[in-house]
Amino acid sequence: MISKIVDFSNLKGDLIGGLVAGVVALPLALAFGVQSGMGATAGLYGAIMVGIFAALFGGTPTQASGPTGPMTVVSAALVVAGIQLTGSLEAAMGIILLSFLLGGALQIVFGLINIAGYVKYFPYPVISGFMSGVGLIIILLQLFPFVGLTSAKSTFIILGDLPRLFSEFNIHALALGILTVLIYYLFPLITKAIPSALAALVIAALAGYFLSWDVPIIGEIPSGIPSLQIGTMFSNIPSEAYPLIIEYAAVLAVLGSIDSLLTSVIADNMTKTRHNSNRELIGQGIGNMLAAAFGGIPGAGATKGTVVNINAGGKTRISGAIHGLFLLAVLLGLGSLAAYIPLSVLAGLLIPIGFKIIDIKGLKHLLRVPRADAIVLILVLLITTFGSLIQAVGLGVALASILFMKKASDLGEKGITIESIENLKDEKPWQDELSFYDEYKDKVVIKHLKGPLFFGFTTHLKNQVATMDKKIKSLIIRMDEVPLIDQSGLYTLEDIVFDLQQLGIQVLLVNLQEQPMDKLRSIDIIPDLVAEEHLFVNIEEAFAYIKKTNRID
Repeated sequence: MISKIVDFSNLKGDLIGGLVAGVVALPLALAFGVQSGMGATAGLYGAIMVGIFAALFGGTPTQASGPTGPMTVVSAALVVAGIQLTGSLEAAMGIILLSFLLGGALQIVFGLINIAGYVKYFPYPVISGFMSGVGLIIILLQLFPFVGLTSAKSTFIILGDLPRLFSEFNIHALALGILTVLIYYLFPLITKAIPSALAALVIAALAGYFLSWDVPIIGEIPSGIPSLQIGTMFSNIPSEAYPLIIEYAAVLAVLGSIDSLLTSVIADNMTKTRHNSNRELIGQGIGNMLAAAFGGIPGAGATKGTVVNINAGGKTRISGAIHGLFLLAVLLGLGSLAAYIPLSVLAGLLIPIGFKIIDIKGLKHLLRVPRADAIVLILVLLITTFGSLIQAVGLGVALASILFMKKASDLGEKGITIESIENLKDEKPWQDELSFYDEYKDKVVIKHLKGPLFFGFTTHLKNQVATMDKKIKSLIIRMDEVPLIDQSGLYTLEDIVFDLQQLGIQVLLVNLQEQPMDKLRSIDIIPDLVAEEHLFVNIEEAFAYIKKTNRID
């Protein structure tokens, strides 16, 4: 039975990859636990449970899962809402943990009913705006701990309270925070053998300890195996709390699914494999339910941990499980030492993480992307940062859909049409393809795409390519008349290229316009899946390349 779940063929690589991923995850688990409002212990518990069980039951063999910035921000908002309703964290624990449990259960349902095929198609501006808002929230919430002060949980209140940063700061806490940030960014210049986050945590924490500075610290962390919290989550929950529970569970489930599946795509591009989306959500749901059962915060696929796991040699789900088991060993053996870590050091780790989550590229291109996309991104960012996370996503999706329909209509008025996708074998060659087509039509297929490649047509395109003759050598996709592509189009092209390459069929892209090119590069489809040498300015170059590389012999 165990052999059906795990693969021992790459044990050495998985062991090293899992240990490295665990080392990277340790400081972030502590920091995210503190940011959630439930304490560092909750971060460790969540990292252990999600790390082990999402790896064993998930659909991405190299995925390293645990608390992430977006999931922690939502968890922190839930903690605040629960305390406002009940008066204290202890009284709100039932509401909080039941929300986490239900969120995990919803993820399992998503996987069972194939919601995974739709979750990853959220519009790009919505994801970009939401993630940037999450990054900004993390930065704002850590400003006061960075200087040794307690922070309000509302971003509005924090903005109004900013003058206190300059009048009441703890100079020693500020020094440790700055030291942490400097080490985080500069340590990789010395060596990349040790994760910079871990180096920053250890060096800054030891500096504070040996200098005996009076700064706020994490405080006591219980050692030993965590106890079940089932009784807590099913007792003393007021009836008015159930709408809150359902609301936050739904947001955690959707956000955790998006977060994990995006990381899965990155893992696929690095390993040239293909994850099982539905199984991934089931595994994440199991991990999050167990995290809730033991009092931990929920998590998702962690991009940084996954990347270092793969780079260190991890190839199977054993690596992710070892990453979680390493954190369990730390909890059992070093929990008492973690109690002395200054909160300003954790803030010094989280502030750079917040900046990494912000979609700098998307913000930088605001004046260059279509106005509709820019409006959606800005609105979602502002509502996420200063309003409701739930309303931000809902409004963003609605706006994106409406504005895209308007954009498609405008393009149609300019003479660019959105046509039904014809059967590939019935598609007529263009004038500049005739001589080549007549000679090599049994070995090369040319597909013409016209109009925006968005969610309304991706399924048709996938179905037509799926029925293509698998004996051909090359597929040329002409994108002369594709002015833009959305998230659905990106994933569809990725799936098509991956599936055809597995069959030994070469995919060439001709005349990519600026926006589609930018989006394909933004998630590394180019160059990780489609090599630079497979991009052509015109069809003649593509024909010459095929002849030169003997793809038609």
